[in-house]
Amino acid sequence: MKQIEKISVMARPNYVQAQSDPLHQKFVWSYEMTIANESDETVQLLNRYWRITDMTGKIEEVHGAGVVGLQPLIKPGKQFVYTSYCQLVSPQGTMEGYYEVQNMEEEHFRVAIPKFILSAPSSITKIFRSKLH
Repeated sequence: MKQIEKISVMARPNYVQAQSDPLHQKFVWSYEMTIANESDETVQLLNRYWRITDMTGKIEEVHGAGVVGLQPLIKPGKQFVYTSYCQLVSPQGTMEGYYEVQNMEEEHFRVAIPKFILSAPSSITKIFRSKLH
């Protein structure tokens, strides 16, 4: 499956303190994803693949259809924005992966999701690290 040019992906992670419970190793982030179609053809997002790594080195892989229950069509010059969540057992981690999209001729492409960092406030991270030692 080849890469498609002119589709950009941007992530904006945000630590959700109200849903996190550091004492029980529960750290929650929301992340807003923006998928911008700068190509000259309409594409449809079919599937997603995530590789989520926490600071202990544990890796979780997530595959699935669409995003937030949708398989959106993204027209040229438009963008699709959605918000989702991730929970880790450590106060820091990373997410990366790809979207599988198709054009209207049903050619399939991968759109890379650049790695982004999930990081709780440093005060929470310091408490977690001190418990590890």
